Amino acid sequence: MVNWKVILNIAKTHLITKIKQTATAALGVTFGIGAYITLVCFMTGLNGMLDDLILNQTPHIHIYNEIEPSEKQPVDLYDEFQNTLNVVHSIKPKQSQKRIHNVLPIINYLNKDPEVRGAIPQIKTQAFYIAGSIEIGGNITGIDIMKEVELFNFKDYIVKGEPQDLKNNENGILLGSGIADKMSLDVGDRVQISPIKGDVFPLKIVGIFQSGIADIDNIQSFTNIKTVQRILGEAENYITDINVKLYDINKAIPLAKKIEQQFKLKAIDINTANAQFETGTTIRNLITYAVSITLLIVAGFGIYNILNMLIYEKMNDIAILKATGFSGKDVQLIFMSQAMIIGLVGGILGLLIGFILSNAIDQVPFQTEALPTVETYPINHNPWFYVIGITFAMISTFLAGYLPSRKAKKIDPVKIIRGQ
Repeated sequence: MVNWKVILNIAKTHLITKIKQTATAALGVTFGIGAYITLVCFMTGLNGMLDDLILNQTPHIHIYNEIEPSEKQPVDLYDEFQNTLNVVHSIKPKQSQKRIHNVLPIINYLNKDPEVRGAIPQIKTQAFYIAGSIEIGGNITGIDIMKEVELFNFKDYIVKGEPQDLKNNENGILLGSGIADKMSLDVGDRVQISPIKGDVFPLKIVGIFQSGIADIDNIQSFTNIKTVQRILGEAENYITDINVKLYDINKAIPLAKKIEQQFKLKAIDINTANAQFETGTTIRNLITYAVSITLLIVAGFGIYNILNMLIYEKMNDIAILKATGFSGKDVQLIFMSQAMIIGLVGGILGLLIGFILSNAIDQVPFQTEALPTVETYPINHNPWFYVIGITFAMISTFLAGYLPSRKAKKIDPVKIIRGQ
C-alpha cells in the first residue's frame, strides 16, 4: 500500500530545496492560466457585445410580403403560344400589397405556438424628414414600443428619452441620432414627416435612437403603429411586417419554412439574414480559444523541462530511496506529486491573477459613438472559464510530470552508486 504521507513529505522537501526552480515552474503555470482567463473573458465578452449589437435588433424570423415577378406573364395566357419557348424581357412584378392579409389571426396563431416567445407587428414605410429647408429621405417604422423593449432590448438603444414617452404620445417619434445631428434637432423639438403621398405631419421628438450602425441611424426612426397608420391613411389592420422571437434560436429555420408554406408569406430566419456575421463570430471564437490553449501548452512544456532537470539533479536521492526500500512506483509517485503540486498552486494563482486582470479591464472606460450604451470594456465572467483553466492546468502538469517520473521509476540505484 502506498504511504501518501511519506511520499508527499519527500515531494515537498524536493520542491522546497529547489525553491527557485519550483517557483519558476509554478509561475509558468500561473501566467499561462492568468493570460488564458484574461484573454478568454475579454474576447468572448467582446464577441458577445458585437453579437448583441446585431442580433438584439434582428428578429429570429421576419415575416413580410415580398414583391416578386409574376409567375404568369400575358404571353402565357394565349393558347397558341403554349407549346413554344417564350422569351420575355422586362418582366413586371405581380400586383400585390405590402400589407399582410389577415395579419391579426396570424399573430395570434404564432403567439400560441409554444416555441414562440413573442410575435409583434410592425409597419415600415419610406418618408422625408423636414426641418426648415432641410429634407432627408429615410424610413419610419411603426412599432409596439413596450413589446420591442421586452423582446428585443430596444431600451438599450434609446440614448435620450424613455420608451414610455413614445407609448404615451400618439404624435411622438424616436428620431435616429444621425438624422438628429444633421438637422440639429433634439428631444422636445418638432420634425415634419412627409410620406410618399406628399402630405405633411408634424411629430414631436420624444427620444433619440442610436443602434450603433451609422447607416441605420442616418435614416431610421420609430413611432407608434397607430401614428404610421394615420400618416399613411390606412386602417387599423394595416401591418406590413411581423417580427418573431423564439425561445430557441435553432428552431428559426424549420419554423420559417413552415410559415412560408402555411401562410404563403416570405419568412427570413436569423441565420439566413446574418450568415456573414455568424461566420465572423465563429472565426473570432476559434482564434480566441486557439491562442488560449497555446498559452496553456507552453506552460506545460516549461513544467516538463524543469522536472526533467530536477530528476537529473536528484539521481543520488532516487538511488538512496530505492536502496532503502522504495519501489519504482513510489519514486514515480513522488515526482508526479511534485508536478501536481506545482500545477495546483500555479493554477490557483493563475485564476486569481486572471480574475483581478479581467475585473480591472471591466472598469476601464470604453466610450464610442457607435456604442453609446457601453461604458466599459466588455468582460464575460463565465465560471466555466475558471473550471476549464484549473482543469487544463492539472492535466497539463500531469502529462508534463508523467514522462520524467517514468524515467525516475526505471533508474537502477546500483549503477548510480557505482558511478559515485
